[in-house]
Amino acid sequence: MSKVAVAVVSVLVLARLCPALPRPGGAAGDAAKVFTGEVMDDMCAKSGSHTEMQKMMKSMGNDAKTCTVECVKLGGKYVLYDGASKTSYQLDPQDKAKDFAGQKVKVTGTSDGGVIHVKSIEPAS
Repeated sequence: MSKVAVAVVSVLVLARLCPALPRPGGAAGDAAKVFTGEVMDDMCAKSGSHTEMQKMMKSMGNDAKTCTVECVKLGGKYVLYDGASKTSYQLDPQDKAKDFAGQKVKVTGTSDGGVIHVKSIEPAS
């Protein structure tokens, strides 16, 4: 057998023996969880508020939605900010968060480190 064939067979055998290895989109067997917080940009989430950014740049508007959208246009990322724990989680995929910018929401998905792999987002009640 060639070295390439041996390597491929080895990888396949290891994959069968180790089904609990993390997979893209969350770890194997991860059940979806519900996370709550505000859809915010990662720049404002560092301070837990849009106030500083809005003071520095008038183009950020006077509301959370405008500030979040403008910060993302400047290169920021959408995150879910949990004010109670002062923690933020990047949202993946980013496009699912855009319609909820600046809103309190419930996100259903799996967590992989500091990233939530979004299955759904809905306004918090």
